[in-house]
Amino acid sequence: MTEGTTSAVEAEAAPGADENIVVRLEQEGDIAADYLEGLLDIADLDGDIDMDVEGDRALVSIVSDGNDRALHRLVGQDGEVLEALQELTRLAVHRETGERSRLMLDIAGFRARKRTELATLGSQAAEQVKSSGEQVKLRPMTPFERKVVHDAVAAAGLRSESEGEEPQRCVVVLPA
Repeated sequence: MTEGTTSAVEAEAAPGADENIVVRLEQEGDIAADYLEGLLDIADLDGDIDMDVEGDRALVSIVSDGNDRALHRLVGQDGEVLEALQELTRLAVHRETGERSRLMLDIAGFRARKRTELATLGSQAAEQVKSSGEQVKLRPMTPFERKVVHDAVAAAGLRSESEGEEPQRCVVVLPA
């Protein structure tokens, strides 16, 4: 470990560690918001930036009071542009802080809707496995999508695993 860094165990044991983590994540959100505001200005798009902290990551959303249609260009087909913008935003945060960011970007509620759809998919797959006793292999997914499905399957009381290589990595729901 390099000087000036602490392990997760040390951070949890340190007094005020939760406060420090929240402050760091809020700083990530501020840096990301500045970066994204500049991007919106360059692209001449209207949008407001919302920031939050959920668990161990900063959440940054670009929302619009009016027509989200223009923002959908920043989502792209199946969220491909959104994924790229998220990585660019994480790089901007890394450049400023020197720390790897796990920031999550949402645009026009795309990820929120996707999360709901994927949680339903995971629950349905779990029910199918419970009734048939056979494993179910789902379509290839991004890491974000797989995480949501794994969480839904776990909430249904079953196990799941990821298998395959990117970009064909998928979730397999296993019988109990």
